[in-house]
Order: sequence, then C-alpha cells, then structure tokens
Amino acid sequence: MESTKLKRPKHKGSPQLFKNPILEKLTHTHISMPLIIFSVISAALIYYGIIEKGFETPQMILLFFAGLFFFTFVEYIMHRYLYHIPATSERKQKISYTMHGVHHDYPKDKSRLAMPPVLSLIVATVLFIIYRVVLGDYVFGFLAGFLIGYAGYLAVHYSVHAFKVPNNFLKILWHHHSIHHYREPDRAFGVSSPLWDHIFRTMPRKNPIGRRAATGTSIDD
Repeated sequence: MESTKLKRPKHKGSPQLFKNPILEKLTHTHISMPLIIFSVISAALIYYGIIEKGFETPQMILLFFAGLFFFTFVEYIMHRYLYHIPATSERKQKISYTMHGVHHDYPKDKSRLAMPPVLSLIVATVLFIIYRVVLGDYVFGFLAGFLIGYAGYLAVHYSVHAFKVPNNFLKILWHHHSIHHYREPDRAFGVSSPLWDHIFRTMPRKNPIGRRAATGTSIDD
C-alpha cells in the first residue's frame, strides 16, 4: 500500500530559523568541524584507554566496534522517533521542524547537515558522563567507536546531498536516502546503513516507478 503522505515542496537557499542573530549563526556549520572534533576526541579516548587505563589493543578494538554498532541503532531510533516526532501540537511541530523538518524542506542547505561545534562538544560531554556511569572505564573504547559512528553518519549524509551518486556499492545509500526524502518520509530512516530498516521493517515499499525516479545523479537534482 502506497504512502498517502503529502510531499512538501523542496526549496533552495537557507531559511531563517531564529530572529536572534547569534542563535541563527549557531545553526550553520561546515561539515569539517564536527568531523574533526569527533575524530580528535575519539583518538584521545583510545589513547587514554590504552596508555592510562591499561586496556589491551584487542579489547579496545572490540569496544570500539561495539560503540560503532550501537550508534547505528541510535541513529535509526532518533531519526524515526525524534526527528519525525508526530506534530500533534504547535510546540511539537516547531521542535520537529527546527530539528529536522527544515532539512526536508531545504535539502540543499549543506550548512545545516551537521551540528554546530559548540553543540557537538556538549553532546560528546553528556555522552561521556552517561556512558562512564553505565560502562565505567569501558567508556574510552565504546564512546570512541560511537563518536566515529556519528562522524561517519555525518560524512555519509553530507555526501549524499553534496555529491553525485557513485558508481559503486555505496550507491545504495544514495538511493535509500533519496526515497526517504522524496517518496516515503515514513520509511528508509537509516542513513549510514539500511540495517535497522530491514530489522524493523521500514524498508521502502516496492514501487519500481518511484524507485527509478529516485535514482538520479544526486538526491537533490
């Protein structure tokens, strides 16, 4: 059964979200900033875990990939249930639009494809506190993998909006995300991987015509 949701028109440019110029400026960031921040933090966590906490390299690798895998699950859950929260009230509608709806309306606005550096640092700090309480010293490997997972997600998300569909195995990510943007916003929530869409049965519905329409040179063409 085809989705009956209306497709919102796509716009060019960058809309104003806040009247306050400082808040408005904080909503824009170059993709390189969070990638550098999370990579540096992850490297520091791994270094500290091995040198100061005495973890063996195999242990650190295992924790790293556990954190990386866990991130893919968190990415899916947040995209499906937080970013696409049902707009049952005006407040929820505003929150949903500010967090994610604006991206669907302005998919070419590449300065809003990642969190601002300040927010990135706050999120990394909060995650460290939470995971340290839950995992103890294991946090150094686990959070390193989690943050690299997030950096990977940002890189993939930016790439599918900024670059043409590659002629290799990665093109599935371009096609998967284009379907979410242009045909079925209630499906295909995975960006860095369609794994959890398979598991939770939110893969795109079978629609050859729609699928062909979603396989242009880039998802924003």
